Amino acid sequence: MKSPASIKKAAEWALPYWTRGQAGRETPNDLFRVLYFGWLVALTLKLLGSAWDVSWHFKWLRDDLAPPHLLNSAGTAIVVALTIIHGYTGYGVDKLALRLIQWGTGIFLVAVPLDLINHRVNGLDITSWSPSHIMLYVGTFFMIAGVIRGWFMGAPPGRERTLVLAAFLAFFLENVHFPEQHQEYGILSVGAWDNNAVYAEPILLQFAADQMGRPVDRTMMLGFALPVPDFLYPVYAVVAGLSVLVVARLLIGRFGAATLVAGAYVAFRTLIWPLLTFTGFPPSAVPFFLVVAGLMVDVAFLLRMPAVRAVVGAVGATAVAYGALVAQSTIMGAVYGAVKGQEGLAGAPPLATASAVWAGLGLLAAWLAAEWVARRRVPAPAPIEAPAVATA
Repeated sequence: MKSPASIKKAAEWALPYWTRGQAGRETPNDLFRVLYFGWLVALTLKLLGSAWDVSWHFKWLRDDLAPPHLLNSAGTAIVVALTIIHGYTGYGVDKLALRLIQWGTGIFLVAVPLDLINHRVNGLDITSWSPSHIMLYVGTFFMIAGVIRGWFMGAPPGRERTLVLAAFLAFFLENVHFPEQHQEYGILSVGAWDNNAVYAEPILLQFAADQMGRPVDRTMMLGFALPVPDFLYPVYAVVAGLSVLVVARLLIGRFGAATLVAGAYVAFRTLIWPLLTFTGFPPSAVPFFLVVAGLMVDVAFLLRMPAVRAVVGAVGATAVAYGALVAQSTIMGAVYGAVKGQEGLAGAPPLATASAVWAGLGLLAAWLAAEWVARRRVPAPAPIEAPAVATA
């Protein structure tokens, strides 16, 4: 806990900056770093809360005041504070970055009560793909997009700029991939059921069965754990997830950028796996295939012609992603089964291989769009000057 003296010192430093200003205002470097390291803290809290939240909902009946929700809310409180600071002072953001942050935060805050109402009306609503949940992801999408733009445009060149940009892009990837965790938890929950083991508490299974109007059986378990078509997981992962990695490579501008962002996210998922599993929470499949696909995105950028690398990259990354999913299902299934003492577990959600064509076409369209925007719409970032700030 900070001492009164340190709090007083921090207030004396911050108060002179609390003046009304327009977005795009010249921002001192020390203030710029404080604001964006605040964003790192906020997004880390939201990341930890959301990661715990999915596992929690595959074990316990929903609770508005569950610990994961409280952890996520702490991050949201910091987000709201930072949004107000940017909006009032104009520091650390240009007009577009501010609008993205404000709209994203606004959509998220509107989605929270709508989600609570949805649960009151419709009950459990376990799927991550429900409209109220999607609103939460959309709000976070715009919010982090604004943060990425603000940091990209204002951070001075150097290693810190690159690493923090990669961190923000990893948070962005986590938010985009988040709904896929339903299938990643669901596939292992179904496998456990087939091995006469159940991760969810009886009250949760009974609640879900009552909603479906059937007994607690395997059909109910499939509807609870895997309620969406098999093609959704791979198609969404390739089109949405790999598009984020393409953007990461374009923004960072270095070989290995896509692999770094994918690796950071997968490393986090790998680290929390034992923390959740060995504390009694359900395990999930981890999207290791994203790292291999990210490497393919980096390799594609060795080609100089944007249109050519988009075509080659989309075909190659899609093929690698689907191939890695097949391999992961077998290899990691054996690993998960050994850890949990169960046989025949799959290490990845169900894979509809015929969907690879549509996934590749979707990724190609997104890749070409990203290349077009990068060439025509993204201005070069300029270092922020640090003028002296008069004290009160």
